Amino acid sequence: MKQSAIVFFLSLCCAAAFGQSSHLIFPDSTGWNVLDENRELRFQVKSHATASKFFTIDGADGLGIQFDSLGNFYWKPSYDLVDRVSLQKEFSVIFQCAYSDGRRDRKTVTFIVRHINRPPVVEELPAFYVKQGNLNTYQIAGEFVYDPDGDPIVFRAIRSQMPEGSALSSLGQLTWTPSRSQFSGLRGNPLNLEFIVQDQPDKAETTGRIRVAQTQQDLPPDIQLVPGDTLFSIKEDETLNLKIYISDPNGDDNVRSVGFISSDKRVPNAALKENTALQQEFTWTPGYDFVDDAQVSLTTELIFFVLDKSNNRTQRKIRIKIADTENLIKKDAHLFQKYRTNLVDCMILIQQLDQHQKRLNADYKSAKKGKKHRSIVNASLGAVTGFTPAMVDNPDQSKIVSAVGGTTVLTMGTLEATEVIGRSKDAILEKIKMSIEIRNRIQTAGDEFARRFALKSERRKPDFDKEIEKLRAILSDPRIVLLELDAYHKSATKVDDRDLKKTFVDFADEQK
Repeated sequence: MKQSAIVFFLSLCCAAAFGQSSHLIFPDSTGWNVLDENRELRFQVKSHATASKFFTIDGADGLGIQFDSLGNFYWKPSYDLVDRVSLQKEFSVIFQCAYSDGRRDRKTVTFIVRHINRPPVVEELPAFYVKQGNLNTYQIAGEFVYDPDGDPIVFRAIRSQMPEGSALSSLGQLTWTPSRSQFSGLRGNPLNLEFIVQDQPDKAETTGRIRVAQTQQDLPPDIQLVPGDTLFSIKEDETLNLKIYISDPNGDDNVRSVGFISSDKRVPNAALKENTALQQEFTWTPGYDFVDDAQVSLTTELIFFVLDKSNNRTQRKIRIKIADTENLIKKDAHLFQKYRTNLVDCMILIQQLDQHQKRLNADYKSAKKGKKHRSIVNASLGAVTGFTPAMVDNPDQSKIVSAVGGTTVLTMGTLEATEVIGRSKDAILEKIKMSIEIRNRIQTAGDEFARRFALKSERRKPDFDKEIEKLRAILSDPRIVLLELDAYHKSATKVDDRDLKKTFVDFADEQK
C-alpha cells in the first residue's frame, strides 16, 4: 500500500511539473515562430507521452509546409506570402498528435512571416545597335527589367562605364550619339555597358548589362508591348491600356510608321496615340454594345506593327476577350427613374392632402358657425305649431309656398337639428387629424427614401425594390379613401426637380 501511494504521489508531481504528460513540446527559444520569407525553419514536435504516436497538421494547405508523422517540421515560406505594404503576416496551424491508447493532443501555433525585400531583376537585354552621327535611344524599362516585389525602380548610370556623350535617365532611357571614332571603335569591339537598377524605398540594387554594337546591315525594327501578355480578358466597360515601345537597330530615326490591324472594324484607329516618336499608347474601351446580348463573350485579334524606311516589318499579335457586361448606364437611368417616380407620387399625394386640409379647415369653421345659427333658428321654430302648403294667386302652379297654420305640431330639438341640417363638427375634426397623420407619415417615409437612395451605388442594391414596396404600402393607406382622395393621382403638369427637392431636401436631382 505504501509503495502504490508513493507511485501515485510521484505521478502527481510529474503532472504538476509538466502539466499533462502528453502535452506537445515545441522549441523554447525566443521568437522561434518568427521567420522571414525564403528562410528555412526546421524543428521536431515531441511529446512527454511514451505511447506510440502519430503527428498531423491542419491549416497548412497552400503554405508549402512539410510535416511528417514523426513530428518533423520544415517550412521555407515563399516570397509571395507577404506583400511589400503589410510587411508581415500571421499564419496559424494546428498540430495534432494521436496516441496508440486513443488519446489526442492539439496545439495551435501562430507563425509570423516577415517580408524580405528582393533586389530588382535584370534579364538578358536585346543588343543596342547604334548608327554613327545619329541620336540613338534605348528604353531599358519593360519586361526585361522588373522588381519581383512590385517596388518602384530607378536607374543609375555607372559613370566609369558610360561612353562620352551618353546618358541614362532614372526611367531607364539610354541615349547616345556616337562620334565617328566611337562608332569605328565598336566595329571589332562591342561595348558592354553596365548600369544599376535600384528599388525604392529599400534601395536594393542589381547591376545590368547592355551590349552596344555597330549596325552593319538593315535590320528590322523592334516593337515591345507592355504588358507583354498575348491574351487580355476585359469587360465591355473596362479600358485596355497598352504601352508600345519601338526601337531600330539601325537607329531609331529609321522607324517610319507604327500602327495596328484589327479583326473587328469597330476598334477605332484613334485608339492608338503617339506619345513620342518611339512610344505609342493604345487605349480602348469596347462599350456596352460591343458584344451582342445573345453572346457571352467575343474575342478580337489585334496586330501591332512597325515599319522602317526600308519597309522592314516587325509585328506583335494579341487577342482581346471581351465579356458581355450589364449596361450600368441604362440600369442606373432606370433605377433613378424608379427613385424619382416614387418620390413624385409621394409629393403629389402630399399636395392633395395639403389642399384637402385647407378645405377641411374651412368646413370646420363653417360647421362651428352653423351650429350657433341653427340653434337660434331652431329655438324660434319651436313655437310654430305646424306647416301647411298654400297657393298664391298666380297662374304658375309652381309658385307654391309654405304657410304657418294648421293643427300639425312639429317638435325639433336644438342638438338634433344641428347634426341633421349641418355637417358634424366632430367628423370634420376627425378627418383633419387623419389627414395630418397620413401626411406626416408620407413625408417621413419620403424623406428617408430620398436620403437613403440618393447615390446610384445604393440604388443598385437588392433592398431598393423592397423599400419601394414599403413606400408604396404607405401611399396605399386605406384611410385615404375615407378622405375621398386618390393615392395614384397623376399630376397634369410635369413635376420639376426643384419642386421635388423643396418637398424632399435630400432628393438627388442627378444620377450620381
